Amino acid sequence: MILDDKLGSHADAFYNALMDCHAGLTEAQSHALNARLVLILANEIGDLAQLEKLLATARKTGSPEFSGS
Repeated sequence: MILDDKLGSHADAFYNALMDCHAGLTEAQSHALNARLVLILANEIGDLAQLEKLLATARKTGSPEFSGS
């Protein structure tokens, strides 16, 4: 499953680092940072089929009708 927890005990540390990275940025700067981060991470993954699955999952889980199942 795509949503398997691969960060384990480091999940909170990553979230905190991500929030720290956004500290002091305007909304526009924050959006630009997110866009750059997505492209950098996509390049690291390097597998188009996997990236397409991740995009679909992100869209589904971000939608109001997502039930979590």
